[in-house]
Amino acid sequence: MFISFEGIEGSGKTTQVELLIGVLQAKGHECVATREPGATEIGLGIREILLDSAHSNMLPLTELLLYEADRAQHIHDVIKPALAAGKVVVSDRFSDATTVYQGYARGCDLGLIERIHQIVLSGLRPDLTLILDLPVETGLERAWQRIHSRSGDLPEDRFEKEALGFHERVRQGYLTLARNEPDRFRVIDASGNPQSAHKDIVKAVLHREGNEGR
Repeated sequence: MFISFEGIEGSGKTTQVELLIGVLQAKGHECVATREPGATEIGLGIREILLDSAHSNMLPLTELLLYEADRAQHIHDVIKPALAAGKVVVSDRFSDATTVYQGYARGCDLGLIERIHQIVLSGLRPDLTLILDLPVETGLERAWQRIHSRSGDLPEDRFEKEALGFHERVRQGYLTLARNEPDRFRVIDASGNPQSAHKDIVKAVLHREGNEGR
């Protein structure tokens, strides 16, 4: 089973990945927690470029292609081997993030993105995608708290520094994807405490797992 988490900055994806992994492991599943960008050695170098606010002049097309390069390596090195071994893969972001961030928010052609996805993904899609949804102001406040709590790390704040309108386009892009593909997506209210969202996530995952087991 392949599960992806999506959402705006500060929506709590990393926390929810960790909580869900704990539940799945308790049920006897072997799990792989992963992320985009930066799940591979090559991807880590790409991540530094993509998330550093010193690169604020990056072209949307450059950004798009860097994310897809990271994803190609991610699929080859991490996702496909884990799925082939019968493990559950839980990823903090996947291809829907590119559709939303570079497509809906940056204005890259959605048709071009889909054509690149056909090459990079080769038909691979998550079985379940959980969108952690909350107001952009709340998410950004949480994101900046996280960034300021870190010390010594390279800054990963390029997207947080985008205008509020950019983040609203990201949020609405995710909600559009969920409406267009309701069988795969579940929208989770992430505006409250993490445990409340976690309960809804576990319910959605167990429901999907039960359906696949029939």
